[in-house]
Amino acid sequence: MKRYHLYVEGIVQGVGFRWYARRIGNYVGVSGWVKNLPDGRVEIIVEGEEVKIERFLKELKEGYLGENIRNIEKFEEEYKGEFKSFEIKF
Repeated sequence: MKRYHLYVEGIVQGVGFRWYARRIGNYVGVSGWVKNLPDGRVEIIVEGEEVKIERFLKELKEGYLGENIRNIEKFEEEYKGEFKSFEIKF
């Protein structure tokens, strides 16, 4: 099991990106959260099987809002298993 901390840059606020990420996360079976940051980026914590996280990232990039993504910074962290689903944080 893996855990990644992601920072998504681009046109990712005001376009429904958090709901988009939550739908994809729950669809592919990863857990964690997504939230907007004051600097215009979106922050994501995602946990799960490596193959499911890779599918989550692929779906984010290739889905209907994927063209809005300019860059994703990805940092691996220690897996904690603290989430039951993928949610939006406000």
